[in-house]
Amino acid sequence: MINVAVIGSGTMGNGIAHVFAQHGFAVALIDISQPALDKALGTIGKNLDRQVAKGGLTDADKTATLGRIRTFTSIAEGVQGVGLVVEAATENVELKLQIFRELDQHAPQDAILASNTSSISITKIAAVTKRADKVIGMHFMNPVPVMKLVEVIRGYATSDAVTTQIMDISRQLGKTPTEVNDYPGFVANRILMPMINEAIITLFEGVAGVEEIDTVMKLGMAHPMGPLQLADFIGLDVCLAILRVLHEGLGNPKYAPCPLLVNMVTAGRLGVKSGEGFYTWGHGTKDLIVADRFKK
Repeated sequence: MINVAVIGSGTMGNGIAHVFAQHGFAVALIDISQPALDKALGTIGKNLDRQVAKGGLTDADKTATLGRIRTFTSIAEGVQGVGLVVEAATENVELKLQIFRELDQHAPQDAILASNTSSISITKIAAVTKRADKVIGMHFMNPVPVMKLVEVIRGYATSDAVTTQIMDISRQLGKTPTEVNDYPGFVANRILMPMINEAIITLFEGVAGVEEIDTVMKLGMAHPMGPLQLADFIGLDVCLAILRVLHEGLGNPKYAPCPLLVNMVTAGRLGVKSGEGFYTWGHGTKDLIVADRFKK
C-alpha cells in the first residue's frame, strides 16, 4: 500500500486525509500553518467519533486511523517517500500552479500528483511539471467521509496506467470513481453551477423567494437540499470562482455569473463560512432561516 500526502488541511483536505487513513494508508497532512493542522486533527477526531457513535467504527479503529496521520508544515519534508500526493488547497489557479511546481521538485519521480480541484484545468496544472503523464484530477465531494463519488479527471497527457491506478485507489477508499475528460467544470460543476446560478437569477429577477425556490427543487425534483441552501454550503465565493472558470473557458454567456452572486461575494456574504448567505447560519438550531435582506 502506497504512502499518501495531502496538501491543505481545510474542509476538503482533512476529509481526504481522514478517508485515506481510515482505509489503511499512511498519510502526511501538509499545511503552512501548524494551528490549522492541529484544528484539522481535531475535526478528524470529531468526525471519527460520529462514526463510532453510529456503530460504523470501533474506538480501536479511531485510534488506528489517527495514528496513521502525521502533520508537516513543509512540502519538501512531507512528500518524502510517498506514491501519491493529493492537493486540496484553495481553489486559486496561481496557488495550485506554484504548489505543483514545488511538488514536481520534491516528490519522488514516480509519484502521482493529483488535484482535488473542482474546476481548474488538469492539463494547465500538469504543464508546470515534468511529469504530465502522472498528473490527474481526483475530485472528492463534500463531506468526503460520507459522499461516495470521486470524479477522476484525465488531463491531456495523463497516462492510462495512472488513470487505472487512481480508479483502483478510489475503490479501495470505498468510493465510486467516475472517469471524465479535462474540460471546464468537468461534469459535476458544469451541470451543478449553472443550476445554482439559474436559481440565483430566478431570485434576482423576483420570480420567487429563497424558500420557494428551494422548496420547488426539493419537493418537485427530489433534491436533498435546494440550490440556494447548497450554494451557502459550498461557499458563494467558490460558486463564483467556478462560474468564472466556466465562462472564461467555454466563452458562452450562459455561464456568466448572476450580478446578485457577484455583489454578495463582494460584500462578504459567502454562506455558511461567513454566517450569512441566502440563509443565516450559526444560530444554533437546525432551522433554515432566510437572511433578512431576502425576507418578504
